[in-house]
Amino acid sequence: MKTEGAADPEEGAAGSEPAAASERPIFYFDFSSPECWLAAERVNHVLATVPVWQPVRAGPGRPPKAHEVGELERRAVAQGLPAPRLPDPWPEDLDLALRAATFAAASGRVVAFSLAALRQAFAAGRDLSQTDNVLISAAACELHPRAVLKGIESRSIDERLRAATAEAVRRGVTEVPTVVARDTVFSGPGAVEEAASAVEGGRAA
Repeated sequence: MKTEGAADPEEGAAGSEPAAASERPIFYFDFSSPECWLAAERVNHVLATVPVWQPVRAGPGRPPKAHEVGELERRAVAQGLPAPRLPDPWPEDLDLALRAATFAAASGRVVAFSLAALRQAFAAGRDLSQTDNVLISAAACELHPRAVLKGIESRSIDERLRAATAEAVRRGVTEVPTVVARDTVFSGPGAVEEAASAVEGGRAA
C-alpha cells in the first residue's frame, strides 16, 4: 500500500462521515485485483451493516497466475457470477478509475460506479486505464461524462484519494480487498466473511 496523502449511507459512500457512519465497517478496494471484484459483489450482502466503500491507491497489481485463474473461476461461479475475463494487456496505471470512484463518492454513487467498473474490468476484460471504459462505468450510474472528466482532473479529488490512502495505511491496511471492522483489519479473499463473523461474534458476546 502506498502512503498517499457526506454521502448517502445506503450507498456506502466514502468521504466525510458523521459520527454514526464512522462506526460502520470500511471496505477498502482498488481496481487492480479480481479479488476486489469478488469481494465487492458480496460485501453489502454478507456484512450486517452496509460498509463505507473506500477506494485507495494500493499499488500496482499483477495478473493472476494460471493456477490462480482456475480458483477465481471456481469462486466466481460459486457466487453466481460469470467466469472472470481479465484485461489483456494488463493495465499498469489505474489511477484514473480510482479518481473517478472518489468523484463518484462525492455524489453518493461510489458503490454503483465501483461495481460497474469492477465488472467492466473482470467480467468483461476491459482496461480501466482507458478513459472510455471508465466513462462507460460512470454512465451505468448516471454520472455525466463531462462532470466525471472534470472531477478526475480536480486537485481536491486527488487530495481526497491521497488522504484516504494515508488513513488506510494508518489503520494497518497493507493490501486490498480489506475490511476494517471494530478497529480490526481483515484482508485477502476471506476478508468479508471474517469481518462478518467477528462483528456477529462481538454482538453475541
